[in-house]
Amino acid sequence: MFKARIFAIIYMNAEKPHGTTKALKGALNMPDFDKMTLEQLVRPEGYDCDCGKHHVSPMEYLKIGRGVIVYVPEMIAAMHRKKPFVVCDKNTYAVAGKRVCEILAAANVPYSLYVIPGDRIAPSEWECGSALMHYDPSCDMLLGVGSGVINDTCKVLAHAIGVPSAIVGTAPSMDGYASNSSSMEVNHVKVSLYNHAPVGILLDSEILAQAPMRMLWAGLGDMVAKYIAICEWRISNIVTGEYYCEHIAQLMRTAVKKIVDASDGITKRDPDAIQSIAEGLIIAGVGMAYAEISRPASGLEHYFSHMWEMMALERGKPYDLHGIQVGIGTVLSMKLYKYIREIKPDRAVAEAHMKAFNRADWEAQIRRIFGKTANEIIAIEDKCHKNDPQKHAKRLDNILNHWNEILKIIDEELPELLMPTGRKSRKKRSIIARSAEGSACRAAS
Repeated sequence: MFKARIFAIIYMNAEKPHGTTKALKGALNMPDFDKMTLEQLVRPEGYDCDCGKHHVSPMEYLKIGRGVIVYVPEMIAAMHRKKPFVVCDKNTYAVAGKRVCEILAAANVPYSLYVIPGDRIAPSEWECGSALMHYDPSCDMLLGVGSGVINDTCKVLAHAIGVPSAIVGTAPSMDGYASNSSSMEVNHVKVSLYNHAPVGILLDSEILAQAPMRMLWAGLGDMVAKYIAICEWRISNIVTGEYYCEHIAQLMRTAVKKIVDASDGITKRDPDAIQSIAEGLIIAGVGMAYAEISRPASGLEHYFSHMWEMMALERGKPYDLHGIQVGIGTVLSMKLYKYIREIKPDRAVAEAHMKAFNRADWEAQIRRIFGKTANEIIAIEDKCHKNDPQKHAKRLDNILNHWNEILKIIDEELPELLMPTGRKSRKKRSIIARSAEGSACRAAS
């Protein structure tokens, strides 16, 4: 039964299918996204792709480097805006928010400031509602000063109000700066809300390099997750027909390599190494914006993190940084995929497992684990029907018919991470282990 459940991970961890357009290589004279500069990737006209989509990033202004915080007024002018509503928390205000306000005042740029109260804020309804209630309607844009929580909160708020947002980053702790999705807590359930990506981004590497070391590791943890994410995205394309773009996948691989190559500079707080990491994080965000979904950047490892956070919220316990938890989730996912590679598919075993599924028992288990949050989780199943027997049967057929191809994908995307050979392999596994430093599992206790 355990084998059957692990086997089921492959087809139960798929988002809604979007249909697939077969790639006609060269038909559109496709450029190589992974060889482009950031400036080329965010060009306003975007790119027609042989995956069937038009890939575009809404970004109008981007600067990454030493001392670039002074360009805040230039960014606002480039966005054709006049008065920002500056949002930060007390920590990010001390790190960069106060300086941003001083720079705006010196440049005679009017602004309104709101510092979200609390020692540790979360990306939830309370923070969004609090910022909305203090919003100055004379402002024509949102300017977040912070990292994950502030950026996601501002994206949701900007989308609701109908104004663009920009961000001055304070830590290279996650890959969502340039993405069009926000990882939010809605009724104590972690969900991805798709809204608008920031139009302007400033990442001052000297400020980023001074972030708490745990936040630096968190950014690395969020990026090594892409090994799993790309692997699963390809598998889901086979199993569910989900939309997939190899050009975006290759862009994400390039972003991961850029960060892994610069990872030794993290402990030294080297601004140049941190700049390379920040560039990799932005490339990953552009990849998500191109795909219009978070799939290129998150897979099973993010599910681990989301479950821990939801369980912690239910129990009133703190949880760790998203990237730290995702790093641990990546290590756990690697172990599962190593096991999956050793499975020999058996239709009878899989069908018996599917037949044994009992909705009432499943609901009881969800309610036992997640408490009040269970209703939201059950509502998601009622909407997506992942446990529908006909969908199970179709996914099983696809898995059995394409098992060798699935194994080939695992070997292509995770070879050095699964095979305990070679210095390069040991370095990558060490990086993943370091990115997962500390224990997020306390949230699940």
